[in-house]
Amino acid sequence: MPPLTRQINVTYRCGMMYRDHQLKDSDMNGCQTPYLLPLFRNPGMTQEELAAWLCVNKSSVTRQVAALEKQGYIQRACDPKDRRVLRLYPTEKALAMQEQLKTMLGDWRAYLVQDLTEEEQATLSSLLDRVARRAEAYVKGGEGSCISSEHT
Repeated sequence: MPPLTRQINVTYRCGMMYRDHQLKDSDMNGCQTPYLLPLFRNPGMTQEELAAWLCVNKSSVTRQVAALEKQGYIQRACDPKDRRVLRLYPTEKALAMQEQLKTMLGDWRAYLVQDLTEEEQATLSSLLDRVARRAEAYVKGGEGSCISSEHT
C-alpha cells in the first residue's frame, strides 16, 4: 500500500496548483483561499478561531491574514465587547469572489472523484473524515476537532 501521507500531500499540492492556475488573473493565490472560506460562513472570527478551524499554526494565519488585508480581502475590527480582540471580516472585494471560489473548489472536487461511483465517493469521504479526525486527535491530545463535514 502506498504511503497515505504521500497520497494526501500530492492531492493537496496538486489542488494548490489548480487553485493558483484558476486565480492567475487575480491578485489572490491558492494558499489564501482556505483562509477566506471560513470567514464567508462565520464573519467575525478571531485569528485564533481561524487557526483552530484550519488546523494551522497561528503564525501561518497571521501571515496570510496580513497579506489578505493588504490585498483588500480581509478587514480587522475590534470586538465591541473586548477591544483587545480583533475580529476578521471578508471585505466587499472578497465577497465578490465568493461564488468564483466556491465554484472553483466544487469543480476541483468533481474532477477528483469523476471516476468514482456515488457509493465510492461517500465511502472515500467517510474514510478521509475518520483519518482527519484521528490526525486531529493526535495533534490536540484527544481534545475536540477542528474539521467537520459542515466546514468542508
